[in-house]
Amino acid sequence: MSPLDSPNTSGPGRLHGAEGGALMALGSMFSIQLGLALSVTALDQLGALGTVGLRLAWAGLLMLALVRPHPRDFTRRDLMACTALGSVTAGMMVFFMLAVSRLPLGTASALEFLGPLAVSLCGPGGGRKRWAAAAAIGVVLLTEPWHGGIDPAGLGFALAAAACWAGYILLTQRVGDTVTGLGGLALSMPVAGILGLLIAAPTDLGHVTWKLLAITLGLAALSVVAPFILEFLALRRLTTAAFGTLMSSEPAIALLAGLLVLSQTLRLLPAAGVVFVVIAGIGATRTGARPTPTARALHDRTPQPQPCPQEAA
Repeated sequence: MSPLDSPNTSGPGRLHGAEGGALMALGSMFSIQLGLALSVTALDQLGALGTVGLRLAWAGLLMLALVRPHPRDFTRRDLMACTALGSVTAGMMVFFMLAVSRLPLGTASALEFLGPLAVSLCGPGGGRKRWAAAAAIGVVLLTEPWHGGIDPAGLGFALAAAACWAGYILLTQRVGDTVTGLGGLALSMPVAGILGLLIAAPTDLGHVTWKLLAITLGLAALSVVAPFILEFLALRRLTTAAFGTLMSSEPAIALLAGLLVLSQTLRLLPAAGVVFVVIAGIGATRTGARPTPTARALHDRTPQPQPCPQEAA
């Protein structure tokens, strides 16, 4: 078992509860943004589908090598859930690439974030709905989708990516709860890699060189394996509603990176959007901790009160 997963970890550096889950989610988003910034060479030479296909394929191989899952550790239902998780993972990445090839990036991003925001809004509790609504306002202000037109095919691809992202959040938590360690992720990633290669092979893989293979290997480690492991662990500590709200911070991270690294000016509305999503993220973190496995087990074993005969009558 990983030290991050150990229920007995103690001390000031522990990563339990909502705070630890939030740090992992934020680390995932920073890793993804850094990977995107370094993807320019591969995108120019391989195209969007070729780049994402090779990244997913390398990620699947890396996860198998690092975790080395054993088939005897999985039930048939676990295998089905891991296959479904790999499928939505591939769909989430491929559909988004297809969307941004037809829509302005801000418009595609705003539409894709409907997925995690839907998960947040559908979660229980009025408090979390309030933070999800604040995050939704922030995402719209950040991405300013009204600046671009809507291509019907691009709209469909972006909404498909949003649906896959929602499914990814729910399935990741389900697999993380039923499969010990990172075994579930190690099985789902190769599924995503195979699907990514099958989609990209007819169009964009004819220009592959050894240099591009090495570049996409590094990108897979940075922008797929590391973030997915962090998200996998975060969803063991956060509710899906809180996690979906925290994911809305990604546009803010992208804009702040542009401001600090590329000296891009932050306009008034995007700056206001940053404030909204940061507030939503703090609120979701404070209200979004999941019960520990021990607490959930005790709750399940606690006898529920039975109605008295008079009430039943």
